[in-house]
Amino acid sequence: MSETTAPAAKTASATSVSPGAVVARAATARGRRARIALRGLQVLLALFYAVASALPKLIAHSSAVEPFEEMGWGSTGMYAIGVLELAGAIGLLVPVLQSVAAIGLGAMMVGAFVVQMTVFDGQHAVTPLVLIVPLALIAWARRSHNAELPRLLRSVRREG
Repeated sequence: MSETTAPAAKTASATSVSPGAVVARAATARGRRARIALRGLQVLLALFYAVASALPKLIAHSSAVEPFEEMGWGSTGMYAIGVLELAGAIGLLVPVLQSVAAIGLGAMMVGAFVVQMTVFDGQHAVTPLVLIVPLALIAWARRSHNAELPRLLRSVRREG
């Protein structure tokens, strides 16, 4: 190695960032983008469940009334499902309830799939199946919040 290249190499290594730091910074940026994307997905699903799914049931829109009458569940079943969907939509936005809400909505989608297949001959059966995928992702990604819920409930019970 010549004397003219040695100082340049030494200077470059002194100012460069270690590979481990680059990987850590990239992982942090990816993690941040993933959290933002997941949060966006939660907001979109919450809007869908609140506006497109629960609201027609809660205002007894004809598009909701007719299927529930055909199933034999009547207005009571329609309002009950609407309230559960609205509660799930709100739960998707509350950090301590995110995973539990996603699990509950996912369970409702399994029921919706069964109803679509048995009562309505599979006419719209793909919709609940498509919704189960992001709900399962949210339930898994936000599962760490599940440990906070019992502690929160215990502290509320002590205060009450």
